[in-house]
Amino acid sequence: MFIQTESTPNPATLKFLPGQTVLEVGTADFPSADVASASPLAQRIFANSGVTGVFLGNDFVTVTKAEAVEWDHIKPAVLGAIMEHYQSGQPVLVGGRGDVGHADHSGEDSEIVNQIKELLDTRVRPAVAQDGGDITFHGFDRGIVYLHMQGACAGCPSSTLTLKMGIENLLRHYIPEVTEVRPVAA
Repeated sequence: MFIQTESTPNPATLKFLPGQTVLEVGTADFPSADVASASPLAQRIFANSGVTGVFLGNDFVTVTKAEAVEWDHIKPAVLGAIMEHYQSGQPVLVGGRGDVGHADHSGEDSEIVNQIKELLDTRVRPAVAQDGGDITFHGFDRGIVYLHMQGACAGCPSSTLTLKMGIENLLRHYIPEVTEVRPVAA
């Protein structure tokens, strides 16, 4: 098994490409080892000191490290954990599939919300997946769109610029009711 690695815009996060499907559907975000019990793969990666986050996509795994840790010190162990997992035959997730994304929303502005979700799914999410992350809809209130950033996008130095200059401008262009985009914590 050959696992490729790619840098992401977030210097604390690397993208690992195992050359096979990681999740058939959706994504899975594990911002700490405490919430990784549903994923044997994430648990193996968190067993390495210095790992602070694991995000699973369709064909990639992004791993976030602590600021004080150098990639040169933990990258081989993370590669080993991923390889060991795939050789073990265990599932990536136990008892289910990945999160398919957006929060539910109903009410008088549900048509606007559907347009927002459609633009996120067709224009935004494929682009941020290339960088090892995901952005999902969290809410809409009085013109403000709330988005949840995951994987390499969470904590990325350029995430504010991506939100304000990229996603906000895109949504405002296509949906006049949108006035602002803000990030939310998990």
